[in-house]
Amino acid sequence: DFDPALGMMTGIPPINPMMPGLGIVPPPIPPDMPAVKEIIHCKSCTLFPPNPHLPPPATRERPPGCKTVFVGGLPENGTEQIIMEVFEQCGEVIAIRKSKKNFCHIRFAEEFMVDKALYLSGYRIRLGSSTDKKDTGRLHVDFAQARDDLYEWECKQRMLAREERHRRRLAEERFRPPSPPPVVHYSDHECSVVAEKLKDDTKFSEAIQTLLTWIERGEVNRRTANNFYSMIQSANSHIRRLVNEKAAHEKEMEEAKEKFKLALSGILVQFEQIVAVYHSASKQKAWDHFTKAQRKNISVWCKQAEEIRNIHNDELMGIRREEEMEMSDEEIEDPSEMKETEESALVSQVEALKEENDSLRWQLDAYRNEVELLKQEQGKASRDEDTTKEQQMKLLQQALQGMQKHLLKVQEEYKKREAELEKVKEDKLKIETLLENLKEQVCAMQVVLVHQEKECPVEKTLSNSPVKSEREVLLVGIISTFLHVHPFGASIEYICSYLQRLDSKV
Repeated sequence: DFDPALGMMTGIPPINPMMPGLGIVPPPIPPDMPAVKEIIHCKSCTLFPPNPHLPPPATRERPPGCKTVFVGGLPENGTEQIIMEVFEQCGEVIAIRKSKKNFCHIRFAEEFMVDKALYLSGYRIRLGSSTDKKDTGRLHVDFAQARDDLYEWECKQRMLAREERHRRRLAEERFRPPSPPPVVHYSDHECSVVAEKLKDDTKFSEAIQTLLTWIERGEVNRRTANNFYSMIQSANSHIRRLVNEKAAHEKEMEEAKEKFKLALSGILVQFEQIVAVYHSASKQKAWDHFTKAQRKNISVWCKQAEEIRNIHNDELMGIRREEEMEMSDEEIEDPSEMKETEESALVSQVEALKEENDSLRWQLDAYRNEVELLKQEQGKASRDEDTTKEQQMKLLQQALQGMQKHLLKVQEEYKKREAELEKVKEDKLKIETLLENLKEQVCAMQVVLVHQEKECPVEKTLSNSPVKSEREVLLVGIISTFLHVHPFGASIEYICSYLQRLDSKV
């Protein structure tokens, strides 16, 4: 695609395609236009270009990593210096292997230099100004297969394959999830570390995993049981923190719901205003001045805005209904449910305390038996063992005193819980009696209302007031109370459904 003769002519510019290491390529020559080759002048020889109308010289298939060329048709009197002079302009020549006959093999430093050497194929060479047959020849340059080239090319391919494998392995390792760290073996020091971590919110999950692994491994025995019990107790105390966290999240959710509801009601107000604009534009006064296309667009827009408004209104009403249901559930069911749950929790705590009390009693009996055995053995043992026995006795007595204190505390707590349980039961009875009284009062009120309706006439025409009857006064009172509970307003259908639920005759 380029003309290396430019770099071999006298008076060449400083940058040319034949300079080694440069790949400056002029615009490609069209295939139908023959490439014009110039005469190349060297110090000791001259190269004459072939006939441009002749087809290009044939070459064999290029071997992989080819850096060696075969050069045939050399003049008989040609020397290595002349060959070097001609071909070193194509690039750095590493080696020339000249045959006794008129050909040689030239090995270049880089692969692109071979293409520059092939450009000289077909040139006639003449040594000096001699016309002797031995001083002239027609060059034929072709690719040559060389073991060194193939070996270097294979080495390069293997290196590229290694780099590719390394890069792929690094990519796989980047996407592979990290393996979990191994769980340490149980020791008193590690136990104290895990117990501290259990009290820290940030390290709790790691510590609880370690505790679970230790328990599953079977690290719990008579010596370590107390340590494990204290760690399990710490895990249990974490529940309170989790419950508080959940309550905080629920509060955030409620605030977000309230914010959403306010935003939705603001959007609904704007929708109402837009729909009011469409309705006023549809009235005869303004409607007659619009064109047919404009009327069609206004009616379509009005319909779309009403549909969207109704959808948003239904959504807002659904949210309010859910809130009302939640409020009613809390008012009706919550006190009794709360009491029941508190009662069940207290009962379960009392049972747990009973079990703990029994276990402590059994441990106390075991300690007493051990003390009696030690007393019996103390009489038989020698004087040397007396000191150790006394120490053991002291330790056991201290443990016994601690157990007795703990037992007293548990009994006091048990009594407190029983008193609390009694109080809860009394409160439950009071609430039930209050509910019954309220039900009786409501029934009495309904009876009084029915009696008043029967006694009073259906309608009393009042000259001054706009309200025609006591029934209407009652209706107005109920509706105003209903709207007081719904500060964002309510649709007429919603109010009617509420009134019909109170009285089917409305």
